[in-house]
Amino acid sequence: MKGSMLIGIVTILLTFGGQPLWADEPHGGPKEQGKGYGEHGGGGMKGHHGGAGHFMRHLLMHQKEIGLSEEQVGKIKALQLDLDKTRIRTEAEIQVAERELHELVRDDKSDLAAIEAKLRQSAELEVGLRLTAVKTRRAAMALLTPEQREKEKAEHEKMMKKRGEHQMGEKKGMEPGMGQGMKPGAEHMGPAH
Repeated sequence: MKGSMLIGIVTILLTFGGQPLWADEPHGGPKEQGKGYGEHGGGGMKGHHGGAGHFMRHLLMHQKEIGLSEEQVGKIKALQLDLDKTRIRTEAEIQVAERELHELVRDDKSDLAAIEAKLRQSAELEVGLRLTAVKTRRAAMALLTPEQREKEKAEHEKMMKKRGEHQMGEKKGMEPGMGQGMKPGAEHMGPAH
């Protein structure tokens, strides 16, 4: 019974891509990756550290508004680089483990213990990467003074408000930046009647 349940879980994971939801990734998930922190764009398994990477990118983008010193900026960039290197290495190890798992599952004669060990290896690598992301985000936050934390929070809220307004405009069929009462393509023609 245990063996058939394990095979069922492996089959589901392989069928649906086995893409987990990341606790350190509040917005977007794996499809929103590949820029800067490893980040938005790309594909694959980037995003294990979405929250940490996004947070550090946000700090660097708004360093003047937040009032970061050159020393703080240097430390944040070093944290970001370390996280990226860890992500790249770990994702490669995960891909190899997943490929090996796929081969084990395809072979009906494979030992279930070997399949279970490979599943655990992949999961442990993912957990380790996520934990590294959490630690990195905390290390970046620890670099900020209480005043800078408040400024960062205010900048983040401004960004989220703009994002919400942009999304509302898209839902209403408006082009970004268009005022209410205007039709798409009528920017220079005055309000719609």
